[in-house]
Amino acid sequence: MSAWGQQWAGLRRRLDRLAGCPDAAEDALQAAFVRVADYGRTQTIRAPHALIAHTAANLARDARRRGQRQGWQALDALSVPLYDEAPLQDEVLAARERLRMVQAVLARMPPRTRMAFLLHRVEGLKYREIAERMAISQSAVEKHIARGVFLLAEAMHALDPGA
Repeated sequence: MSAWGQQWAGLRRRLDRLAGCPDAAEDALQAAFVRVADYGRTQTIRAPHALIAHTAANLARDARRRGQRQGWQALDALSVPLYDEAPLQDEVLAARERLRMVQAVLARMPPRTRMAFLLHRVEGLKYREIAERMAISQSAVEKHIARGVFLLAEAMHALDPGA
């Protein structure tokens, strides 16, 4: 690691303590680097590393004071997620409606069509395995499953004609 890389890592550890949060420390260090670079365009800087360190330390202290004054917590310290992964209420209602529709269509399917369809879609059996289990031809299994898919697609279209 270069001398500047070692200084950067050491400064970053110091800023972690000053800011009270690794993210705030990194932000302070990057903001200081940008400020010093901007300042250096118009002024001569004799010790840029020292100026970056001093500026970053001030920014880190300011961030900590601002957080304490406003009652902020570091995001790392939060034990609750910042977003809710649960579906929205209208999504739940729509899913329940689709489930009721699927149940109704399955109940209306002829028994052999329902059995072939469920063995394939729910149990994951192949057409050949379904044919053996139901003692029918593989072609008949294909027709039963196609009919089940058609009945469900028809019902889905009736539920949402725009889709």
